[in-house]
Amino acid sequence: MDASQPFAASPLADAGLNLHAVFNLADLPAGLRQSLADAGPGRDNYRQLILIGHGGRRLWQAVQAAHPPGPDPIDTFTVQTLQDWFARHYPSARYTLLYPAPDSAPGVGLQSLGELAGWHQPGPFMLGVRADWGSWFAYRAVILADTAFAPTPAYAAPPPCASCAGRPCVAACPGGAMATGQFSLTACVPYRKAKDSACKATCLARLACPVGAEHRYDAAQLAHTYGISMAAIEAWY
Repeated sequence: MDASQPFAASPLADAGLNLHAVFNLADLPAGLRQSLADAGPGRDNYRQLILIGHGGRRLWQAVQAAHPPGPDPIDTFTVQTLQDWFARHYPSARYTLLYPAPDSAPGVGLQSLGELAGWHQPGPFMLGVRADWGSWFAYRAVILADTAFAPTPAYAAPPPCASCAGRPCVAACPGGAMATGQFSLTACVPYRKAKDSACKATCLARLACPVGAEHRYDAAQLAHTYGISMAAIEAWY
């Protein structure tokens, strides 16, 4: 393939998948390459890994307009969008979707990839906080592909939490999950499970964060996101 193969970003961004990072597999840290190889045969026979994410509200708006079926409409919409994107713009490219995939794990940690891409800067409430999107972004897909896109430079911006003197997220957490200076799952989970919890379908600490506040999810998207996490809590704790 042409080494200057263009990356068709606009169709993905129009669908709300507006964060993209391209890595050459050969340039990944050895541990990540080994994780991919260990996760399944043939995963080391591609040239590139593509990380797809979303920032802000656009993806949720697109999902609501499309009404995709299934228990997780965001995943369904993401997969269909990426399949259409490859079929339209790169019909000869061989690729495999590692995440989301119902029958397998991605074989590599999403946050590890996010750190390589410069997306993940740890925040006090156990979510990455970017200078541009705040915590209102998420990893949506990991793809192995025989593409020849230019690798993406890592996003570079000072960690916003480092200069946040007031730490309003800490004070806003009704469960005191960050009271000791580090996030405590053993404080968060019981509070979320409590009958009168104010964080059943949201996170008050996250809402209090001023970074990227203009990109905060609406109530319906918050309810969807935290409904999934609440179901996991009920199943595992």
